[in-house]
Amino acid sequence: MDKKVTADTRELPDLSQEFKGKKQQEGPREFRVQHARGGLKGRWTMNSMTIITAALAIASIFITMIGASYYYNNMRQNLVTRTTQSAAFLNRFLNSSYEQFLSAGQSFVTGFEDKDKLEIQIVSYGGYILSSSSSFTQTGSAPGTEDVAQCLENNTTTVWMGKDTTSGERVMSASSPLYDSNQNLIGCVRCISSMALVQRQIVYIVLACLLVGLFFALTVELSNRYFIKSIVEPVMKINIIAKEIAAGRYGMRLHKVYDDEIGDLCDTINHMSEEISRAERMKNDFISSVSHELRTPLTAIGGWSDTLIAGGATDPEEVIMGLRIIQKESSRLTQMVEELLDFTRLESGRMKLNVELFDVGAELYEAVYMYENMLEKEDIQLVYDIPDQMCPVSGDRHRLKQVFLNVIDNAAKYGKSGGKIQIELSRDSYTVRIEVRDWGVGIKEDELPFVKEKFYKGSSKQRGSGIGLAVTDEIVRMHGGTLNIASTYGEGTTVTISLPLANTDTKRVEPTETIVAEINKE
Repeated sequence: MDKKVTADTRELPDLSQEFKGKKQQEGPREFRVQHARGGLKGRWTMNSMTIITAALAIASIFITMIGASYYYNNMRQNLVTRTTQSAAFLNRFLNSSYEQFLSAGQSFVTGFEDKDKLEIQIVSYGGYILSSSSSFTQTGSAPGTEDVAQCLENNTTTVWMGKDTTSGERVMSASSPLYDSNQNLIGCVRCISSMALVQRQIVYIVLACLLVGLFFALTVELSNRYFIKSIVEPVMKINIIAKEIAAGRYGMRLHKVYDDEIGDLCDTINHMSEEISRAERMKNDFISSVSHELRTPLTAIGGWSDTLIAGGATDPEEVIMGLRIIQKESSRLTQMVEELLDFTRLESGRMKLNVELFDVGAELYEAVYMYENMLEKEDIQLVYDIPDQMCPVSGDRHRLKQVFLNVIDNAAKYGKSGGKIQIELSRDSYTVRIEVRDWGVGIKEDELPFVKEKFYKGSSKQRGSGIGLAVTDEIVRMHGGTLNIASTYGEGTTVTISLPLANTDTKRVEPTETIVAEINKE
């Protein structure tokens, strides 16, 4: 019986539009990293030294103020004590006679023992110096300071601090009132001390603070240099390695010394380098595989086309066989291009689902029916029992059918040596589960985690682009499901597809039996 042979005249899709659309999409997000001029070393030194300098300045001022207050108060207390004691001593010997007051005052000043430390003066009621322990002070002159005026006016011991009009140096003076035997104010005794020693002590405090601050600043600077060195040098090395990776030398690694943030960054860079290296190898393998996959059918098509055109095939059966080969290889090319199109749509996020409510068992049965005869010719037993109940899902029936065809095709391709493929469809209250099991060579344990990645083919020598399973997994995920692969090398592989069960309260779903009857009728 003659069979009619028709060539597949469908046009191959234009891949260029897919890639153009992908390029025109929005570029990757850019994350802003805050930084300033001067480098890490300069910024860290400037910031830390500014804080340290400010802190040291505040601490120095505070310590100096405390020291100055202590010395001034101590000096003030000593002067007040010395002046009141001198006034009390003189008051015991004074009577109402002014001459006796002058004589007693002169004797007390002449016999004063601490002339090298203090100057003591006897001042009259009118505010004039009657006698002084210092030879530089002119008797009969007026001190002209507030302590004398307030002491004579208020009859109280008064302290004054300021610049001496005679010597020009800063002094502190205290004045206490003197009384005669009738408790009448007749003058005051005045003690004067130079503040040069106190000021010298304050200068020493300031210098000590500066020296301590300088030592502390140097210590901090050395610590900063060590700390910055421990950060900047690893960052510079990481920068060098990153530039090497960017230049195409993938697989380079950094040696991690400590388990800190820099160590984590080293781990991240190493992982990135390994992933880029692996992706580069997979890309090259993919290009090589696709080139081979395209070249094989094109060679067959070209060879038979040349043979038929040249009239080399005279036998009608040979002509029909050549046309069938051309048709078969054209279908393979179309399928490969469709896979590439699906892959680019998924990568660019432009794959759309025509969502509807349907019985997933019907689509699975159609996929099984399409492969049943082909697998029978290859001596592969296909076992599938139609479930008793519907398994409704909400999704794109054509995309899910594509998933089933791809999984069954992989089972037939890699599990051929087992001679059997078993398909099971089940459901529970929330999930529809499809299991496709083969008894072929299985997948190696170290390759199993990567089989769903794009371009990955592992150690398999089977023909294929390496993107079919990646597309399949993405389609299942777009339906809210999962695709899991379990395999034991040498025993076979089980692919489990889980999809969420749809709610069928308000919508009608065409049962699997109707689809099966229509297929069998055809």
